[in-house]
Amino acid sequence: MEVRDSVGNLLADGDGVTLIKDLKVKGAGQTLKRGTVIKSIRLTGDAQEIDCRYEGIKGLVLRAEFVRKN
Repeated sequence: MEVRDSVGNLLADGDGVTLIKDLKVKGAGQTLKRGTVIKSIRLTGDAQEIDCRYEGIKGLVLRAEFVRKN
């Protein structure tokens, strides 16, 4: 299965990504701003979801359409 970011780059486990849009995080009461860098992503079984960690937020799952590969 191939997972691609918003511009079509192929993503792999361990890649770093940058958010291209402000995202509200459900349950955390926090907003991740555009330009936020997320390091060391993990791919899930879904072609459009990536699992990642960010300070203070556990179990963060992002849609691949909202990120761009670094």
